Amino acid sequence: MSDSTSPRYFLLPDYWESAGSVSPVIDPATLETVGGRVSVTEAEIEDVLERVNAAQKEWARLDAKSRAQTLHRLANRIEAADVTECAILMSREMGKPYPEAIGEVANCAPVFRYYAELARDEAGKVAGTTQAGSLQYATYAPYGVSVHIMPFNFPILLMCWTVAASLAAGNGCVIKPAEATTLSTLAFMELFDALPDDLVACLPGGPDVGKALIASEKTHAVAFTGSVPAGQAVASAAASRLKPAIIEAGGSDPMVITAHAPLEIAAAGAVTGAFHMSGQVCTSTERFYVVDSVHDAFVEAFAAETNRLRIGNGLEKSEIGPLVSEAARDKVIRLVDDAVAKGATVVCGGKVPDGAGPGWFYEPTILTGCTDEMDILHEEVFGPVAAIVRVPDFEAALEAANDSRFGLGASIFTTDLAEAHEASERFEAGMVWINNPMIDNDALPFGGWKNSGLGRELGRYGLDAFRRTKMVILDHKPVRHDWWYPYPDDWFLEAGGRKHV
Repeated sequence: MSDSTSPRYFLLPDYWESAGSVSPVIDPATLETVGGRVSVTEAEIEDVLERVNAAQKEWARLDAKSRAQTLHRLANRIEAADVTECAILMSREMGKPYPEAIGEVANCAPVFRYYAELARDEAGKVAGTTQAGSLQYATYAPYGVSVHIMPFNFPILLMCWTVAASLAAGNGCVIKPAEATTLSTLAFMELFDALPDDLVACLPGGPDVGKALIASEKTHAVAFTGSVPAGQAVASAAASRLKPAIIEAGGSDPMVITAHAPLEIAAAGAVTGAFHMSGQVCTSTERFYVVDSVHDAFVEAFAAETNRLRIGNGLEKSEIGPLVSEAARDKVIRLVDDAVAKGATVVCGGKVPDGAGPGWFYEPTILTGCTDEMDILHEEVFGPVAAIVRVPDFEAALEAANDSRFGLGASIFTTDLAEAHEASERFEAGMVWINNPMIDNDALPFGGWKNSGLGRELGRYGLDAFRRTKMVILDHKPVRHDWWYPYPDDWFLEAGGRKHV
């Protein structure tokens, strides 16, 4: 594990000293220095990529059953491990409440089990033949070494989503952790000693490390989670080298509250959707479209639920921890101030809390009277703010919800089956939640439309993202076919040949 005096990066199976520069790790709740993180050098990157490529070639030659057994061993290792210290470290690095940190780590093992079996079962396709005596089929092959550029908010779980799929497909993996959560990522990766040596590596650093990994001829696919501008840059860099890339670029998810919504349940769901992990979730609900007939009652219930939340250090009893950085909080302040200046009303929150400590805290905030000219409806806030728009009816709510350059997820609360079906079909988003926001499923695709991303994680789609196809035509009895060169003379027009060969 890194600390301020002994910078390290993790390359299985051993720790290796790094000659790179060291930056302090600041606890966003206390503003204390809790360690140091290193940025690896170009020479170290090159050495690691050589080793991972060599290990990957051996891994790819394994049969699917053996690869599956290895991934199950890794899942066993995760389930048996005491990950308390890793969770505490994650909370100290980025402010996440401890129950969410420990829950994140505990949810990693199942995705390795899922992909272990899916890859063993989904190995290709035999097609109906176009010619007698020929076996014609498609197989899957790994790309080689995949690069995984991770966000700070779910540094371990989201890494496992794509690494599990990539390993199951036969690739090696190189992880570039988020700068803010480097230490907890390295701590978790000690569990990867269940894998063959050098198959997975973690290379800490800033954007330059990510750029170098994408540019290298020794990497062959990219998975990225982060902001839209960064996602666009990664997609462009990967495309210039014809490398496939999965881009999850965040969103500004809408939630529709219809006249048929169960308001008590909707208010509780809205609190989780908007304020889970202080709103620092890519699928956080940021824009609310509430039908006029229930608007005031919903806002009252929503505010009452919000006022129950506790603000404080993630290692204490609190639901609302600090934002990850001062810059992140400054963005939230800017967007709230802009909305208020343009006519929004602060129902609750709207300021830095008193007495929460010196960290980058911000109160969970509800704004009403939000209108289209406010920046908060067009940018990803990534903070604990719910912007509410009053709409006349269900139809207007859907139209307004879709009027966005984002399209990651969308939610609706309703007890009307017709509204639920209509929303599921018409929401312009990659994921739709009806009466239960934000949950995911290892077997179903995770990803967005529009500027929210390209490709999918999880499910069969997430596995296919890390493998390429190969068509095979096998004639078990070699014969000379009549369409092979040279053609018979009577096939040519001047000889009165056939019109169709």
